[in-house]
Amino acid sequence: PVRLIVPTSAGGVTDIAARLVGPKLAEVLAQPLFIENRVGAGGVVASNMVAQAAPDGYTLIIVFDSFATNQYLYQGVQHDVVKDFAPISLLIKGPQLLVVHPSAGARTLKEFLQLARSKGSALSFATAGAGTSSRLSLELFKAYAGVEPTAIHYKGGAPAINALVGGQVPAMVTAMNVSLPHVKSGKLIALAVTSPKRLAVLPDVPTMSETFPGFEAQSWVGMLAPAATPRPIVSKLNASLHKVLAMPEVRSRFEAQGSEMAPSTPEAFGEWLRTETTKWAKIIKERKITLD
Repeated sequence: PVRLIVPTSAGGVTDIAARLVGPKLAEVLAQPLFIENRVGAGGVVASNMVAQAAPDGYTLIIVFDSFATNQYLYQGVQHDVVKDFAPISLLIKGPQLLVVHPSAGARTLKEFLQLARSKGSALSFATAGAGTSSRLSLELFKAYAGVEPTAIHYKGGAPAINALVGGQVPAMVTAMNVSLPHVKSGKLIALAVTSPKRLAVLPDVPTMSETFPGFEAQSWVGMLAPAATPRPIVSKLNASLHKVLAMPEVRSRFEAQGSEMAPSTPEAFGEWLRTETTKWAKIIKERKITLD
């Protein structure tokens, strides 16, 4: 049987993607496939395990944006993101939203920047954890905007968004598929989106790059195998995964969450990983980001 390793707990974006794609991939491959959640150290426990697994196509990992930065943040990473894995395909990508609670006192990015500059460190932001993309996107925002709010690191995206919706913390930069339902229901206000262009689902919400040229941050999910996996196996997995991603029921579920379908060649996903790793490594170094 094929083991699909998920480096997060049940219910997160990556886990949902695995449970949507996994059973369909099993059908296309005509192979039993088991989904295994291996949690720990921001995904490092799972990725260390897969990097050292037999390169036979029977151990795969579904990874998300933080995978590209773990080696710069966590102790105990025994692999290199680019060298120790065989990329299969990108699955989905999606922007992040800067969202605030209605009580924050800002309804536009301009108002929020004035608020952030006047409050300084008295303004707090939720993150899904010290090593997550919501933290790194916050650091990117701080660098561009010249503000220094205080980050409150929660243990995962769900508790962070719950605290935000509950009004315990005023702001967060978070994956759109997590925050969009709360924006639609009026519980949160979207001030800006981190994609290069405005979104069809939120046409009135400006991009960050309209105020800060060059600002872009994407959430994404992709699939990898151990590095020495033979090319014919990688090609077969890539073709099978693309069949799954083209299924209307899979597409509609992902798109309803605000995700963009992003099937790619193994080479294009490898290039994506290199670009993401380089970009965020620079920000981690410049901002002196640690997990403390």
